[in-house]
Amino acid sequence: MKTITLKIEGLRCAACAASVGSLLDAQAGVRGVDVSFEEGRARVLYDPQVTSEDRLVAAVETRGFHVVARDPA
Repeated sequence: MKTITLKIEGLRCAACAASVGSLLDAQAGVRGVDVSFEEGRARVLYDPQVTSEDRLVAAVETRGFHVVARDPA
């Protein structure tokens, strides 16, 4: 399992954070998600044998948000 923190531009409210959280949580291989609109970030615990950082970023960006930074933990 790996953890990545995605800095997301455009998270302005709790509904935005909930939308991104549900989207990430529904991705194959994701085991946990914590999204904070106050901090503009999503922390994702995922299985790298099932999904990748690029797939997670692409999923977020399909919702109209922009991932401006990635911080693998």
